[in-house]
Amino acid sequence: MSRSYGQFASVYDQLMEDMPYAEWLGFARACWSKYGMPAAVVDLGCGTGSISIPLARSGFDVYGIDLSGDMLSVARSKWDETPVQAIRPRTGTIRWLQQDMREWELHEPVDAVISFCDCLNYLTEEVDIEAAFRSTFAGLKSGGTFLFDIHPPKQLLRYADEQPFVLDERDVAYIWTCELEEQRCEIEHSLTIFARDSDGRFSRFEESHVQRAYDPDWVVAALHRAGFSQVDRYADFELKAADENSERLFFAAVK
Repeated sequence: MSRSYGQFASVYDQLMEDMPYAEWLGFARACWSKYGMPAAVVDLGCGTGSISIPLARSGFDVYGIDLSGDMLSVARSKWDETPVQAIRPRTGTIRWLQQDMREWELHEPVDAVISFCDCLNYLTEEVDIEAAFRSTFAGLKSGGTFLFDIHPPKQLLRYADEQPFVLDERDVAYIWTCELEEQRCEIEHSLTIFARDSDGRFSRFEESHVQRAYDPDWVVAALHRAGFSQVDRYADFELKAADENSERLFFAAVK
């Protein structure tokens, strides 16, 4: 959990430009329409702010929390560079905080917490998942919601079966391989990244990311142990039940 994301942060948005951020935002709004619309939202594992910033632009008060100071630096720059006309007539606020999602805290509780883009899969021990759940429960108001997504075990198996992956764009490229440890359902993503510098030359650097998938029933039980009174399961950005083909599981937990 204590790794640096310096070079990776600088190219993160280029690598992630095809990610379905609008669908994550749409899922959050659909859930909030069902469970209660928040005013203040914590975005756990906010990265470079690709979800935090649109939420603030639409009027929410957002706390963007991430372990990586490099990611938060990029997020701050993006928010500071947002044209004034892009956030009128309704403007929320953002406060960027460098904290560990296993033990995050604010001075006062919030209405909602989100953690998307499979952030919780990066917690590779059950005790860490449970710690994050307890911190989130403590940070929510009564009736508040915790929305998050995770990859199920079958998705990590798919990554292992379908790798390697290759990206070849004008300014950035990568070779991405995966190695799966089946007993723990833990996968190591190894990336060799080539990024174009300001002088036109390319720099090469290596990245390694480890994720673990958890049994969905265990996740529900852990949420209840943390104190959540209601836990609902959905799949693939919709308020629909998951099945064996679901690539991404979503959870809505109510305090």
